[in-house]
This record gives sequence, structure tokens and C-alpha cells, in this order.
Amino acid sequence: MQPTPLPPRLSLLLLCSLCAGVSVPSSAQLAALSSRDAAGGLRAALSQGIGTAVAQLGATNGFLDDPRVAIPLPPALEKADRALRMVGMGGQADELRVAMNHAAEQAVAQAKPVFEDALRHMTLSDAKAILNGGDDAGTQYFRRATGAQLTGKFRPIVASATAKLKLASQYDELAGKAAQFGLISAEDASLDDYVTARALDGLFSRIADEERAIRKDPLAQANSLIKKVFGAL
Repeated sequence: MQPTPLPPRLSLLLLCSLCAGVSVPSSAQLAALSSRDAAGGLRAALSQGIGTAVAQLGATNGFLDDPRVAIPLPPALEKADRALRMVGMGGQADELRVAMNHAAEQAVAQAKPVFEDALRHMTLSDAKAILNGGDDAGTQYFRRATGAQLTGKFRPIVASATAKLKLASQYDELAGKAAQFGLISAEDASLDDYVTARALDGLFSRIADEERAIRKDPLAQANSLIKKVFGAL
């Protein structure tokens, strides 16, 4: 027997399921939801995950107080930290570490409009890719769609913060020479590039956490529309 095609209303709801990157629900569950609710719940869930991550990391000490995303000194400086302290430069190293993390939180505060634009431009092809991905497939979509633009926004903010520190300019000079001999990576040769990359890593890590939490337990979410839509899914 040939399967009966889904009616248009259920097809729309199925697309919403694809965009959410979750298992496809039964026709009975879909039928209980309106198209408007399904689309609104999807948008609310993705926006909530982004908003929570940006708010947490963009707050004062958002990076420093979270050991999962706190930015350490670049590897080359981390190895030299004990020597820096022995010659009385430990204070500068600590100052640099704090400045890097504050620069990251200032940069993250600029991210939300970029994510919202990517959400508005999500296509059916994007949705299918999310469906076939893992539990952070939505986060990976946002990383692909926004990574270059966020890097462009983040780096000037980071550069403004690090430019005030003597140790930062000294690091760039020495690390640049080390990179020429292949002793460190090109990314680590620039302190601004290093902090920008780590800030993005931390941001997408927190977005992934939020995505997994919504998928795992939608009924625990505060938004009633997310509960209704993702609970059915």
C-alpha cells in the first residue's frame, strides 16, 4: 500500500520539526499543534538558547567565573608563567589574563543580532542538515553561518582591550618570530586572534549546552509555547 501524503498543515509542522533538529513526531501529536504555534515555538527555543548564552557570557566576569570557558594565557605564555613570576612580571601576566576575559565578554555582547539574522535566513536545506546532525546540530549551523561575521565584530573589541597592556605587545613581537620558525601556530602568534577564537569557542560551547537542555527536557523550559511545541515533539 502506498503511504498517504501528509496534508499541507502537517507538512508545515513537519518542516518545523526538521528545523528544530528533533525526532519527527506522530501525526496525532502534530495535529494537536497549530502551524502558528509550531513556528513560534521553534523560533522561541532557538532564540532562547542564543539569548541565554549571550547574556551569561556577556555579563561582568561571564568568562572568568566559568571554568569551562575561561580563557587561559596563550600556550607559549602559560609555559613561561613561572619564569615571568620569577622576574617580577607575574602581575602583568595576571593582568593580561583578566583583560583577555573581559575583552571576550565585551565582544560576546555584540553577538545576538548576528545570530538573529542567521535564524531568519535558515533554509530548508539547513533544516535537513540539522536533522541529520547530532544534538548540537543547530549550534553547528549557527557557527557556520555566523563565524566569519562574529570574528569581524569581536576582533576590534579585543584589540582595543589588549592594546593597553605592555605584555600583550611584547607577546605579539616574540610570538610572531616564533611562528616564523613553526614553534607556535599562526593563530597563537597574534594575541588578538587567540582571544577572539577562544571567545567564539566559549560562546558556541554555551549555545550548545542550551540546545541540548531544550532537546532533553522541553517541559522544564519557562516559555509555555516551547513547552507545548517541544513537549509534543
